[in-house]
Formats: sequence, structure tokens, C-alpha cells
Amino acid sequence: MPAADLHVHTTNSDGTMQLREVPEAAHRANVGTVAITDHERLNRELDTPIDERDGIEMIHGIELRVESDAGQVDLLGYGIRPTDDLLTELDRLQTDRIERGRAIIDCVEDRFDYDLDIEPAEGIGRPHIARAIADSGATYDYEGAFEEVIGADCPCFVARNLPTFERGAALLAEACGVVSLAHPLRYGDPEAALALTASPHVSAVERYYDYGRTVDTAPVEHTLERNDLLPTGGSDAHDAVLGRAGLDGAEFEAFYERL
Repeated sequence: MPAADLHVHTTNSDGTMQLREVPEAAHRANVGTVAITDHERLNRELDTPIDERDGIEMIHGIELRVESDAGQVDLLGYGIRPTDDLLTELDRLQTDRIERGRAIIDCVEDRFDYDLDIEPAEGIGRPHIARAIADSGATYDYEGAFEEVIGADCPCFVARNLPTFERGAALLAEACGVVSLAHPLRYGDPEAALALTASPHVSAVERYYDYGRTVDTAPVEHTLERNDLLPTGGSDAHDAVLGRAGLDGAEFEAFYERL
């Protein structure tokens, strides 16, 4: 098991754990450090860039989706010291999430005649709506809701108004000790996504990640060396199972020094 899981979500966005439940999950996984990286939301319970809860070190982080020449990609910011510019952008993104969520819910209810038990609120994302569809007694389960109803090119998909890669990376670099490109081998064009790490605002790339399939990590290794980046890693946990990927040893020490 890794010593540090640097990619964990809570109910502050689309995870299933509340923040107070994370230490117990970390202890079960024998993970000593966890980074809370909720989608486009700061965690109001974490007042400092690095905190400690029940013997577990918690790094205040964030995951930010941006538009780039490689398509939509996700950036992870670690050790947040919020700036006014970042807070303004996060407020805008939450408003956009609520409006988008309302539009998707209305479409699903009108088009499919479902009664969804969900109200758009801060942090809402398509996973919340997919769960509501599955819980409504509809024909579709969670995966089917994405594949047939609210996924890209589906009848109730609504696009988001995202920041550009350049703006998002700059906002995170100003507020965070480390900015990492998340799960680079998940994108349609991994090579183009990895090329984004040449930006002066990006200092790391997520080297360790559970893709659920066999992947060739050589392009990531080459990018780390070529652009002199830090490796990061995490489970991208939306449930209570931590430690599926992460950092240990000297790599974690180098990461921690930059926070």
C-alpha cells in the first residue's frame, strides 16, 4: 500500500464519504496522508494547506477541469492557499454546475417521464444525477444512465462552461504548491494531454493511478523526465476504498517539500 493517496473525493463534490469518515478509511488502508481533491470546491472544514485529523495528515487540494487543445483535462492542485481570483472562478463554476444540473434534470424528467429525487445544489455533477436516475425505478442503472441518457452525445447531455487550460493552470499555480495533470492515460489523446505539462504552471503529473486496465506508462515516465516534473499518484476514490494508488518513499518526500 502507498503511504500517501493524493486523489480522494468526498461528499463535498461527488464522493460518498464525508470528510470525518476519511481518517477511518485511511487507517484501514494503512495510508498516512490523504489529499482531498474535490471537484471545483474547496473544503470549508480544512482551514490550512495541510491539516491533521485522527492521526491522518490531510492535504487540502482540488480537482479542476479545463478546456485545452487536447480536449477536456483535469488538473489537481495541492496545498491550497486560496486567492481571490481562484475563489471568484470557483464561485462561477459552481453557479454553472447548478444551472447545468437543473437543465439536465429537467430534460430527463420531461423526455423520459422520470421523477428524480434530486435538487441542483453546489457540487452537483452528473454522477449525482445518474444515481438519482438509477434510484427512480427507471430502466437504466447508474452506468446505463451515463451511456444512454446523460453522457456525451446522449439526449440529455449539457456541456459545461469551463476555463481554458492556460487560465485554470495559472489560477492553481498561484494558489497551490503543486499543480499536477491528473490521470494522463485516460484521455482520448494522451500524448497531447502530456504535452500540456510543458506549461510553466504545471509542476507534476499523476504517475500512479488505477486505470482498471493494463496501460503503458512509458509516455508518462518520459514526460516526467523531459519536463522535470514531480510524480503524483492517487486512487481517485469516490468511495471509501483508499490506497489503490499513491506515493511512497522518496517520491512523496519530494512532493511534500514543494507544498
